[in-house]
Amino acid sequence: MLGLAEPSAGCSAKKRLLGMGHLQLAQWLHDALGEPLRTASMRARQLYHWLYVRGVGTISEMTSLPKELRLALENRAEIGRPSIVSEQISRDGTRKWLLRYLDGQEVETVYIPEEDRGALCVSTQAGCSLSCKFCHTGTMRLARNLTAGEILGQILVARDALGDWPSARVDRALTNIVIMGMGEPLLNYENVADAFRIVVDGDALGISRRRITLSTSGIVPKIERWGSDLRTGLAISLHAVRDELRNELVPINRKWPISELLQACRRYPVNRPITFEYVMLRGVNDADADARELVRLLRGLPAKVNLIPFNPWPGAPFDCSDPARIRSFASIIEAAGYPSPVRTPRGRDIMAACGQLRTAASRLRRSTNRASQFAAAKAGEAREPSDGGAFGGL
Repeated sequence: MLGLAEPSAGCSAKKRLLGMGHLQLAQWLHDALGEPLRTASMRARQLYHWLYVRGVGTISEMTSLPKELRLALENRAEIGRPSIVSEQISRDGTRKWLLRYLDGQEVETVYIPEEDRGALCVSTQAGCSLSCKFCHTGTMRLARNLTAGEILGQILVARDALGDWPSARVDRALTNIVIMGMGEPLLNYENVADAFRIVVDGDALGISRRRITLSTSGIVPKIERWGSDLRTGLAISLHAVRDELRNELVPINRKWPISELLQACRRYPVNRPITFEYVMLRGVNDADADARELVRLLRGLPAKVNLIPFNPWPGAPFDCSDPARIRSFASIIEAAGYPSPVRTPRGRDIMAACGQLRTAASRLRRSTNRASQFAAAKAGEAREPSDGGAFGGL
């Protein structure tokens, strides 16, 4: 994306290892540390194992590496994990972490336990540019894309907290990953793809592609490519069945309307039903006629419809549909042969449910910016105002 800031190199002069694949590690060991070519690949495999299978937090713990190499790594590199600013645990067992990266940017990631599995919802951008009207993250400005290492760091933090190391253990608490956190993953394609190549690698994090689902608001040119490259499950953040309404709820629809989005779904090269996510907004998109139109749109497409009761957040302009209305909507879809489960809200009491993620740091920065702008306006109110004055950017 044009003009999108990357992590500042100035916040650390050391090479960040997290996010590097085996070949990248081998090349860097040779180029930066002078490791002979004949041993660089072996050392890279060892380093890769410590990073992604053992999940160590420090280079000094990598005891299979020669002491001299560990010392060189400590001088020239760092693992690059995020720090935990806060952890919240919901009454229903959902856990939310606020994570801070080395340049100060923050994101939230959420772990949702169930009886037979545990899903981690990961973020791919600090903020979001899509401004979906029902989503709390959409009220943030996009700060920057996350790197592959920063995306992986969320998984490592969760595994630490859940006691899920080493990667090969069969009783893992974290079994599934949904790429549904802050940001639009297909607008950060390369970094997300690099991260998830490591996630699915049996010699790294080793999570099956069948247990990973990417959710997109509809970045049409990247959908088929993701299916070819990563072959994971796909979820479409649909939420409306007519372009006029979806243009308002999901503004990216103005660029890629519903017809083009569904064409991309029909080309998705993974033999699994596509999940269509549909947030239930009272009096907005929840009529029986909307359900019937949704059935028409999906005709012939292997799919299921995940109905999401709207999760409130401060200042939200919508209300959740009544339970009876949601059941009526679901019954129409199910009668047409499409599974239509109603998602049980999880983590609402800690603002961790679907559509509620928004970092406290962002709220604080916005409040601070408004206060600074107000002070500047007061200080200069005797002067003639100019275009783009103190409140021009609000």
